[in-house]
Amino acid sequence: MQAGDTIMALSSGSLPAGVAVIRLSGPLVQASLAAIAGGVPTPRKLALRHIGSERRLDQGLVVFFPAPHSFTGEDCAELHVHGSVAAVKAILAALEQQGLRLAEAGEFTRRAFENGKLDLVSVEGLGDLLNADTEKQRQQALARYDGRLTREIEQWREALLDLRAEIEARLDFSDEGDVAEDLPPEWLRELAELESAIATALASVDSGRIVREGIRVALAGAPNTGKSSLLNALAKSDIAIVSDEAGTTRDVRETPLDIAGQLFILLDLAGLRATDSRAEAEGVRRAQDAIAGADIVLWLKAPDVEEAERPATAAQVLTIGTKADLGMMDDVDLTLSVYNGSGLDILIDKLAALGEALAGGEPALVSHERDRTSLTDALAALIEAREALGDWELAAESLRLASSALERLIGRLDAEHILDRLFSSFCIGK
Repeated sequence: MQAGDTIMALSSGSLPAGVAVIRLSGPLVQASLAAIAGGVPTPRKLALRHIGSERRLDQGLVVFFPAPHSFTGEDCAELHVHGSVAAVKAILAALEQQGLRLAEAGEFTRRAFENGKLDLVSVEGLGDLLNADTEKQRQQALARYDGRLTREIEQWREALLDLRAEIEARLDFSDEGDVAEDLPPEWLRELAELESAIATALASVDSGRIVREGIRVALAGAPNTGKSSLLNALAKSDIAIVSDEAGTTRDVRETPLDIAGQLFILLDLAGLRATDSRAEAEGVRRAQDAIAGADIVLWLKAPDVEEAERPATAAQVLTIGTKADLGMMDDVDLTLSVYNGSGLDILIDKLAALGEALAGGEPALVSHERDRTSLTDALAALIEAREALGDWELAAESLRLASSALERLIGRLDAEHILDRLFSSFCIGK
């Protein structure tokens, strides 16, 4: 990436399409519009223009966003043209002749960050929004992108500045009579409130992660209890191979499923049993690892199959009696049959309720591992500050470390080492 370049990219979907959107950003935007679009339109108003310089390449709508009031903070424009492969290639070639170059992945968003239009938390929210598959993911990502988490962090930083000011006063003016030796009573109360707020946010990271990454549901049990059949029934597609031959499934198959706006990742696993087959034994080991890492385990039992030894897990476990059309079973939470569909709606309702309990009513704003690390560091520093009271230098340093942890979270400190990885995950043109 070269600062000062003017970049361009196809920002819409793959071609051919009904409409293609070409984005531009940088100092040559206005000159390029003058050269190939008949001039610079009135800012933020779509104008119908012929596209091309020496010859007409297409006809489309052109909109101009002047700096600094644009997505990137630079002069920006969009060309809304027909989604023809030939037309888009010709327009990009004409823009290249004007000195523009193709943008790299995430370069528009990186420029927005570097020009102060977005902070790192909002950038991550935008990335989550682009990848959102479910309603809860959309709600969570949009709230983060809109700055709700950033505003909370700013309030914490302001509170820290007030706390630090009291400590710094005792360091700098300890020999002056107008600075009391003891901290005011409200100082400890404000510190406790800040600790509580950050601890509450930290406790919600797991529920936020569940919304963003999905609830992992392991379909587990002995071979031939109907795991793959249940996966196919829930997904309403023949995704998994179904056979009465034990050991057919030997790897972990992941299938996403939207239930009540929440993403569930169904894990079809190898049947658990002792085996002399090295390949099947590896499948059993992977199944056990998946069960250990699952949020919910559906433990399947069937009337015509001996139950496997159930592994220990910290996950929520639902015991499902399958093949209800062959016979009913005791000691189960519910019974179902994929053959006639009975019980499937009840299972989906139970999964929705468990998902609501795991994810919480309103999706948590903190959901990334980076959030957990920064909030953990900030909270630990606050506790150290409280324990160091009386030694003003140590207390001041601990409060400074807490501020630094929050500043890293929004990208004001030490952001460079994660930027390349973060922005490379964006699509070209974003």
